Amino acid sequence: MNRTVPTPAWPTDPMKPPPHHLRHRTAIAPTMVAEMQGLYGPYTFSELLLQRIWARREFDDTTARTADGREVRILAPGKWNRLGGPDFLDARLQLNGRELAGDVELHLHAGDWAAHAHAQDPAYANVVLHAVLFPADEHFTLGTDGREIPMLTLLPLLHRGLEEYAEDEAVESLSRRPLARVPAELAELALPELRELLAAHARQRWEQKVQHARQRIARLGWENACHHTALEILGYRFNRVPMLTAATRFPVAAWRQGAGVAESAWAAQPDGWRTQGVRPLNHPRLRLRQYAAWAGAQPDWPTRLRKLAAAWPTTPAEGTITVAQWRRTNKFPEIRDQLADGICGGTVGGSRFDTLVCDGFLPLLAAETGADLGGWWQAWFPGDLPEAVLAALRILGVFSTPGQPACHGPAQGLLAWLLVTPVTVNAPARRRA
Repeated sequence: MNRTVPTPAWPTDPMKPPPHHLRHRTAIAPTMVAEMQGLYGPYTFSELLLQRIWARREFDDTTARTADGREVRILAPGKWNRLGGPDFLDARLQLNGRELAGDVELHLHAGDWAAHAHAQDPAYANVVLHAVLFPADEHFTLGTDGREIPMLTLLPLLHRGLEEYAEDEAVESLSRRPLARVPAELAELALPELRELLAAHARQRWEQKVQHARQRIARLGWENACHHTALEILGYRFNRVPMLTAATRFPVAAWRQGAGVAESAWAAQPDGWRTQGVRPLNHPRLRLRQYAAWAGAQPDWPTRLRKLAAAWPTTPAEGTITVAQWRRTNKFPEIRDQLADGICGGTVGGSRFDTLVCDGFLPLLAAETGADLGGWWQAWFPGDLPEAVLAALRILGVFSTPGQPACHGPAQGLLAWLLVTPVTVNAPARRRA
């Protein structure tokens, strides 16, 4: 089933705010939600999500300037305040080299400050920075007694696009969903119907990933987009943010100069790394050393990746053969070895390598070259996916025969289906045809 991808109504320019009719709607005051047009329709971006991004420091402040042109560095984001008053208390920042301490208030739009009458509220008297998502015409925010509060626009500083943040937030929410009921909810479908449903959702997810890769390449260029993506994936979920910060502070050329850069990157964020609850193999210091070894073994790996993909065989039409046949026809073992050794220098293996291929290499290559690599992505090995998702697909019979082994596409299709489908209770099951 082919689907025409609609042209997004917004954002055509990520540096501009959305049209007025899409700017925001009030949910339960003072929680604000921006609704914007994504690849497959509108998506929401909440003020709460913006607060999470600030708390995680998931933005690059190395080139940050306030709206009136002053350099600003965030030394400490402050304590997240979930009660009344400013969003973050006791933050520390540098403004043109001068250190300030105080509170930070975040909004999607600069006008929300006045709409919420913060200037008249003494609880906001100690605000030293007003951080907003979308650019504004104002150069500062008027606080108590007419005091001028510096304003920082976060949109151009974000590591990723808004839709990508919103999607990740939704995927994280799946951890609270009872996946054990998934087989019962889908078991009423005959297996061919189920496969088509998952394939349709997988195609949408693939196109979204390519769109995100395209935006990253447009913002960073091919080589840096590869560099940022590789470190982000090596950081996994727990250390993705400090890995992206390391990618920004230590450009790809620095990693070619020796293993010392890994220790420098580790030392540069003493409070940024998360190690508690992280498996030894995923320890961020080890992953940094791994990437340094990778860059040392294959210093021009982004260029090599693009050239390698250009020689890949033409894929058969989707759905005409089994996954096992697809892998044999397209020389999967050979291609996998080429990527593991010729691109990664033999430094990355296991399920993390397959995640690197599916979430990194293939979307980036499709975005850069225009090649249709969706079939490769669908048939590739699952990577670091929740075991509950793979188990559900085995129970449903999607991964049940030698010809249909576990692969990435159906698992991503199930994730996409979960994101748009409400949970039903005691869903009836009927026998498959």
